[in-house]
Amino acid sequence: MTVFDLAQPMRRGMPQSPNHPAYTHALVRRHGDLVRAGGGSAANDILVTGTHVGTHVDALAHVSQDGLLHGRIAAADVQSDAGFARLGIDEFPPFVGRGVLLDVAALHGVQVLPPGYEVTAADLRAAAGDLPVGPGDAVLVGTGWSRRFGEGSSFLGTRDGVPGVGESAARWLAERGVAVTGGETIAYERIAPGAGHTSLPVHRILLVEAGINIVETMLLHELADAGVAEFQFILAPLKLVGATGSPVRPLAVVP
Repeated sequence: MTVFDLAQPMRRGMPQSPNHPAYTHALVRRHGDLVRAGGGSAANDILVTGTHVGTHVDALAHVSQDGLLHGRIAAADVQSDAGFARLGIDEFPPFVGRGVLLDVAALHGVQVLPPGYEVTAADLRAAAGDLPVGPGDAVLVGTGWSRRFGEGSSFLGTRDGVPGVGESAARWLAERGVAVTGGETIAYERIAPGAGHTSLPVHRILLVEAGINIVETMLLHELADAGVAEFQFILAPLKLVGATGSPVRPLAVVP
């Protein structure tokens, strides 16, 4: 089998949403700081990070609409400084199942979709072709944007926007009852030039209305370059009780 690692590397200074605490990694004990009697030594480190930094999955508790979470649960009733009593990422069971890559960039004959491009339901339908998309599937949407991860602020699309799923495509996924969906940008959905994260309607449709978890900042271009459209998908977030999301290392397994 071939295993594709769909996670971006996590390091200080990587592009991330300004809405979340930055990723910080430091070595707090170096080899030689303490040497045991037999000559052995150990190093250790500390991580400080938001839960929506790097490749990560959104919990259903991440977004509310008019004060309500998925299932019309009042956010105020289940949130505290300890996190969420309901719909935290600890309620997301590890996913092992069918995954499909709908490569919209390849559909349009490009490696990377232009900034601000809206992926529509027609795009997803055409990218799927004869490949069925149905209940319980994990659907990954290829825009090629993971090729630009090393470009820093350009990857964020603050000025020019980023390509991503639009409202019609989100409803197409919801209608098919997919279990989870993922993309290559920090916000998954289309961000218009200069708009930033002022409005995220696709998050409302998927997380609040449909109860579909979202994986963001995925590394998908290697899977696309290999021409893989169908695979076994493995997604296991950290079991962070009450958290609104978790770093994750998704895997695509191809026989």
